[in-house]
Amino acid sequence: MTNSSNTSSPSIHPTSEVLTNNIGEKTTIWQYCVVLSGAVIGRNCNINCHVFIENDVVIGDDVTIKSGVQIWDGMRIDNKVFIGPNATFINDMSPRSKVHAEVYIGSDIREGASIGANAAVLGGITIGEYSMIGAGSVVTHDVGPFTLWKGNPARQSGYVTRDGRVLNMRLMDKQGLSYRLADGEPVPKAKQDSAV
Repeated sequence: MTNSSNTSSPSIHPTSEVLTNNIGEKTTIWQYCVVLSGAVIGRNCNINCHVFIENDVVIGDDVTIKSGVQIWDGMRIDNKVFIGPNATFINDMSPRSKVHAEVYIGSDIREGASIGANAAVLGGITIGEYSMIGAGSVVTHDVGPFTLWKGNPARQSGYVTRDGRVLNMRLMDKQGLSYRLADGEPVPKAKQDSAV
């Protein structure tokens, strides 16, 4: 890994081709990555091996991008996002060989969202705060905050708390604890709520 004597500077593996200078401190870029010159990457990110990041991309702080992911032009990734291995993002809705789109339609991945391995996300989609996309899902519509989506095409199958606890559609976890929505976020029901 290449790193200056400053322990807070980014760490970039020598096999990676990183053309941007816009990388936050304590970010690690592992083997065989390509990051183009216009990309902006925040602090304390972990960019795993074999990741490609295009020019018109903004990645927030504390983001994890696992192996085999391509982040295309137009993508915006907020803080604390997790992107699983081989997740796929589409920014050209009618691709043709040797024909470049006039406009690339990126996706907006909001703070704290998690995208499972091999999920596919169409261009123009917003993945809401702290939502979770199941492995292998195909996301064709916007995903609301704190929701769980699975399948092909992906459909809402539950809710997710800020700390990652999965709830069913009745807002109940596997241990039988009930939750309620407070401003769209699942929170445990108070004891007096369950006594009613």
